[in-house]
Amino acid sequence: MSVTIRLARIGRKNLPSFRIVVSNTKDKRNGRFLEILGHFNPSGSKIIFDYDKERFTYWKKNGALVSKSAQDLVEGKYIFTPYKKKAQETKERTEKKEDNAGAVEETK
Repeated sequence: MSVTIRLARIGRKNLPSFRIVVSNTKDKRNGRFLEILGHFNPSGSKIIFDYDKERFTYWKKNGALVSKSAQDLVEGKYIFTPYKKKAQETKERTEKKEDNAGAVEETK
């Protein structure tokens, strides 16, 4: 049985929060898990990250695989980038096109 330490998403729509869980590799992302090791909340004004170091090392020593995001969180390298909505992306694209169109007209 292969075991993974990974993030499971909790929280409501547009305000994500995550649990650091130990689960079977073949289980779903938010499905059944063996143990909760901690939590991570990037949504507030203050980013909260707390986990049980002893249990993390225990599972890692016993052969648990660690996902990239969970490993980066533990090492302090993880940067949470919120998902951009399509409306925001199209607005940014149209602004870039307008900027580029103005630059083309000036060169003529």
